[in-house]
Amino acid sequence: MAKYVSIGKAAEMLGVSTSTLRRWDESGKLIAERTPGGRRRYLTSEVATFNPLGLDRASLVRPTIAYARVSSHDQKTDLDRQVQVLEMYCASQGWQYEVIRDLGSGMSYRKKGLVDLIDRIVDGQVGRLVLTHKDRLLRFGAELVFAICEAKNVEVVIINQGDDRSFEEELASDVLEIVTVFSARMYGARSHKNKKLIDGVVQAVDDAAGA
Repeated sequence: MAKYVSIGKAAEMLGVSTSTLRRWDESGKLIAERTPGGRRRYLTSEVATFNPLGLDRASLVRPTIAYARVSSHDQKTDLDRQVQVLEMYCASQGWQYEVIRDLGSGMSYRKKGLVDLIDRIVDGQVGRLVLTHKDRLLRFGAELVFAICEAKNVEVVIINQGDDRSFEEELASDVLEIVTVFSARMYGARSHKNKKLIDGVVQAVDDAAGA
């Protein structure tokens, strides 16, 4: 006897929303049968083999992770904006998703959210990664994470392929952070030349950030 599941169960099996299944039914992509009361029912065997995007089957049942990051607490407005864009995009695609919010320099690999994200990718717990911009993940080295995603059959979606307007500001902040760390050592040498060099670099970074 053929086994049928409800639209909610079929959506769970495919990792999409029920509205997506209704749309697929209306377009003929995945047609549901109807009960006498008009409710949609899906043949389990058809749901189990359905692959609308031609992706690895396992990736369809793994969750979509949307990742948002800013460098400092005073950028909360920008973080909220990123999250809103990610949520609207994922919802429009009919994806079931989770948002990871992260705080820290784009040059750091030790951010709590990023470490959690990479661990889950390596463990096969992510089917899709969504970003507003590539640099939200890492300033340098994002390609390494993307390579891991490819090896683990994780689809990477970057909503905006253009320049991120906050790139220069965050880059200046990252450079200033590096300068600050090394300046302590150079000041410790009690070198007037080193002090003058550091002061000049810090001033240049401040000027660039305020431009």
